[in-house]
Amino acid sequence: MEFKEAKNKFIQTWGALGSQWGINKTMAQIHALLMVAPEPLSMEDIMEELYISRGNASMNLRALMDWGLVNKELKPGERKEFFSAEKDLDEVAVKVAQERSRREIKPTLKVLKEVSSANITETSAEAKQFKEQTAKLYDFVNKVDNMIEKVTELKTNWLGRLVMKIMK
Repeated sequence: MEFKEAKNKFIQTWGALGSQWGINKTMAQIHALLMVAPEPLSMEDIMEELYISRGNASMNLRALMDWGLVNKELKPGERKEFFSAEKDLDEVAVKVAQERSRREIKPTLKVLKEVSSANITETSAEAKQFKEQTAKLYDFVNKVDNMIEKVTELKTNWLGRLVMKIMK
């Protein structure tokens, strides 16, 4: 397989994987391109490589920066902005987990807490089952969220980083 073909296959596959993270295909493709680029790329480079519009590139780069996966860089003597991706896959995983928790798990926890602790006066078997099951779901999702927080905390404090290095 030629380099260009392998690179394109990787970018396309990473783009498809992006939907599993809760991001769109183009956003994931830009991330993939920047992850494998040896040097930061300009928006024009990204547009040309992925055949996307300036608006699409701009919107998705902004979103990737919001997720903490991409950084904007300035090069001396250049008027263009350049972009680079976080290349440490442990860091990528932590940032994706944190963002998914913020966008998906926390709002779900809020709803589960509200419905499981609602003052439901109905005494039917269905109402009782609803209350029990939503309370169990709340407990489970809360444990998952706490676990994500603990794992991501390990990566952000010096002792946690040391432990992670020793385990590698």
